[in-house]
Amino acid sequence: MGGKLVKHTVSNNIELILQEIHSVLQATDNQQVNTLVKEIMKSQKIVTIGAGRMGMTARAFAMRLKHLGMDAYSLGDSNVPNLGKNELLVVASGSGETQTIFDIASIAKKSKVKIALVTGNPKSRIGKLADHIVQIKAPTKFDLTGQLTSIQPMTTLFEQSTLIFFDAVVLILMEKTKQTLHELWKRHSRLE
Repeated sequence: MGGKLVKHTVSNNIELILQEIHSVLQATDNQQVNTLVKEIMKSQKIVTIGAGRMGMTARAFAMRLKHLGMDAYSLGDSNVPNLGKNELLVVASGSGETQTIFDIASIAKKSKVKIALVTGNPKSRIGKLADHIVQIKAPTKFDLTGQLTSIQPMTTLFEQSTLIFFDAVVLILMEKTKQTLHELWKRHSRLE
């Protein structure tokens, strides 16, 4: 990973990007994933949050949870309900240090909301608030991976890996709830 591009063609770049994503996601801890899945399944309400591109990733995950029939929202939606005990805030933050996300996680913690953090930095401020952590070992804005580099700019690899990670979690949830693609399509918006 992190090799030089020999020829800047789309197909070469795609191959390198997919290799990077595969390498990152292969290092995901299954125990951490299983704990996240259990927390999602037992939560009465779920809200996802992230900033910037991580916010888009978190929003996409909330949409799929809704398609699974779960009471899920993305922070910023006007219909986000109050959260409390037995409910879950899923935080997507590469650094675990984004101030606005930390502030919201702090409010959730005071309200006894469980916090699940998907991050590259488990020792971060948000990591210290989290009840459950899934570490995605890709470069973040503080590059805590030590040796991992990417051909892609900034935190792109982390964001891509997190999106695919969330999609893989959705497949686990589909299996555990015994739902088919047809059932998810029934919950998809028809106002498009």
